[in-house]
Amino acid sequence: EVQLVESGGGLVQPGGSLRLSCAASGFIFSNYDMSWVRQAPGKELEWVSSSSSGLLTTYADSVKGRFTISRDNAKKLVYLAMNNLQPEDTAMYYCAARLKTAYLSPWSQAGSYKFWGQGTQVTVSS
Repeated sequence: EVQLVESGGGLVQPGGSLRLSCAASGFIFSNYDMSWVRQAPGKELEWVSSSSSGLLTTYADSVKGRFTISRDNAKKLVYLAMNNLQPEDTAMYYCAARLKTAYLSPWSQAGSYKFWGQGTQVTVSS
């Protein structure tokens, strides 16, 4: 059974930090590009960051310089370290996986992802 299980969300004050984790199982992790995607209340899905199977990383402009994605292929984990969080970062954060062969598709194309987690809520508020 394929599973992506996110954890690490919570309530944090503006300027604070959180580290999200995503534990994968049921598929060959190293063959998949991994991404974090978020959805704020009443808004569409927003791609945040990706780590390719070849360990290349990329970020949305809105989080560049504040968020860092990493992955541990041996442990089948992907992380998102988030610093200097702002109220506009409040959202449900989802971990998503797509085959490395989908590299021609934009990172932001939700339909290119094969597996999704249930999400972890991040709330930034004073």
